[in-house]
Amino acid sequence: MKRLRIATFNINGINARLANLLSWLEREQPDVVCLQELKTPDKSFPASDIEAAGYGVVYQGQTSWNGVAILGRDTQPLEIRRGLPGAEWDSQARYIEAAVLGVVVACLYLPNGNPQPGPKFDYKLKWFEHLIEHAQTLQASEHPVVLAGDFNVVPTDFDIYNTRSWLKDALLQPESRECFQRLLDQGWVDALRALHPDEQLFTFWDYFRRHWQSNSGLRIDHLLLNPALAPYLQSAGVDTWVRGEDHPSDHAPTWIQLSSRKRRSK
Repeated sequence: MKRLRIATFNINGINARLANLLSWLEREQPDVVCLQELKTPDKSFPASDIEAAGYGVVYQGQTSWNGVAILGRDTQPLEIRRGLPGAEWDSQARYIEAAVLGVVVACLYLPNGNPQPGPKFDYKLKWFEHLIEHAQTLQASEHPVVLAGDFNVVPTDFDIYNTRSWLKDALLQPESRECFQRLLDQGWVDALRALHPDEQLFTFWDYFRRHWQSNSGLRIDHLLLNPALAPYLQSAGVDTWVRGEDHPSDHAPTWIQLSSRKRRSK
């Protein structure tokens, strides 16, 4: 296994935040990046700018709120699939999978599900079921796999500053949390929580009510590692400085660092 830094970042409009993205890539130099919420069709995706920054890229663009991409530093990701198996009915660009630097990287943008109850929440749960089914195959793979992206799920009350104004939100519903737990029960390792069990880390701060300034955040961006990859996990964190830049996304990049050697078992 190579030493790798893998990150996931909901960019919230790649053309609107391109300067933020390029600044972060130059400063942190992640080896693999999963992007979500591109908000652009393929014809307007800034591939040349990303390639000029030293990254190969595969992407599935779409207008509105969707679109996903995988970047590889000094390498071209090899696309495996786009869209979830069995979900050919879904026209939204929410999933892309590629092999990058020896790791199978699954980049996802899970539906938000609001307002709930209603058709958008039903769609969220239906999409989640297809993810869980495909994830079982990836989890059992002998190849190292990371399932990374904006899951639009706050796994526990510890992953949010305060539940009071979010109790009716789709991100905190028992059904959403139960689906996320079923992923973990397959044997996936939640990297941030595994290394920071007692630290309240956030990856998203909405634009309202000065939530960034008061650190009133949520943890909804996750990197899940299968058993073939988890032993190489060295460190994990959130590049919160990106959220404090001018004209930022409401998310911050979330990352893991992989060692070239397996951790010793305790």
